Amino acid sequence: MHNAVSFLISGEMNMYEQQSSYNPNMPLRMLQYASSLYEKDLLSRKKNKYSRTLVSLPVPKLVVFYNGRDEEPDEQTLRLSDAFAEELRDEADIAVRVRMININAGRSPGMMRACEPLNEYAWIIDRIRTYEQIVGLEEAIDRSIDEMPARYKLKPYLDAHREEVKNMLLTEYNETAQMELFREEGRAMGRAEGRTEGENRMGALISWLLKAGRNADALKVIQDPGYREQMYQEMGLSPGNP
Repeated sequence: MHNAVSFLISGEMNMYEQQSSYNPNMPLRMLQYASSLYEKDLLSRKKNKYSRTLVSLPVPKLVVFYNGRDEEPDEQTLRLSDAFAEELRDEADIAVRVRMININAGRSPGMMRACEPLNEYAWIIDRIRTYEQIVGLEEAIDRSIDEMPARYKLKPYLDAHREEVKNMLLTEYNETAQMELFREEGRAMGRAEGRTEGENRMGALISWLLKAGRNADALKVIQDPGYREQMYQEMGLSPGNP
């Protein structure tokens, strides 16, 4: 539940996240991260936010690197206002923008040219996904590391930390697979209700919870009919409104 990397440089508070699945709630998450970091910054500088003197703050720069399998543009802006009722967005007193950059192989060429390690990372993830379809994930990781060109800056690190890298990637892929299992269970329960509407409602609810990062709630929805109905009400997924 922490942002992947954050650092202060030249009056800017840079916050970077890497996501293997599209999450429209990143502006909300970044807002929460930023609030925590500002508190730490004020404490470290011994600044009083209740003072009559204006406290200077570093400018936040919010970036998400996306390398999921779903098709997304090279770059897009996610806004907190998208979560507000459309007719009230102009009245919002808080604005948050997050820059989301697609770092899959073949995307965002300008950034890839400017950052060789990022381009190399995109290369190996693409190679792993290709081999995974043929030999399975674990062997795909080993084969991709072995085939990485020796000139790549990441090559020595990946060779030296092969087991750590494998464990990280296996964990990430297992989480993605678990999310898909949640979705399939939801679809199966909808089909068991004997009507397309039930399947659509359950599928919509599970997808919404997973995109919001609420994996525990997704599991509870599957297991607890009472909680499921509660979430249907929260989402406005009443019968006849899938």
